[in-house]
Amino acid sequence: QVHLMESGGGSVQPGGSLTLSCATSGFSMITTCVAWFRQAPGKEREMVAVMSGGGGDSIYADTLKGRFTISQNVAKNELYLKMNSLQPGDAATYFCAANLGLFCLGCLCPRRGDQYTDWGQGTQVAVSS
Repeated sequence: QVHLMESGGGSVQPGGSLTLSCATSGFSMITTCVAWFRQAPGKEREMVAVMSGGGGDSIYADTLKGRFTISQNVAKNELYLKMNSLQPGDAATYFCAANLGLFCLGCLCPRRGDQYTDWGQGTQVAVSS
């Protein structure tokens, strides 16, 4: 059974850091694009970071480069998102996702949410100002 589940969300002060985790099962991240998306209340879902199968390459939203880092532990089937220097604008529900419809080993992964087939339920991140 394919399953993704986020954890690690919470409330932090501006400038703080937080690391999100995504436990996965039912597929191999070695050959699968994985990603983090986020959605704030009243706003569209947006791509945060995308990682190629096997972790060969990563793409970030331009505004998040240098602050957010996507990584994975293949042995543990876990995906991570390290967030630094958090700002009020980063408050959102964060989702991890996988594209099981594409065989990807070091490919250029898609950036649109509708191109990902499996999703976690999301974890909330709040940033107090």
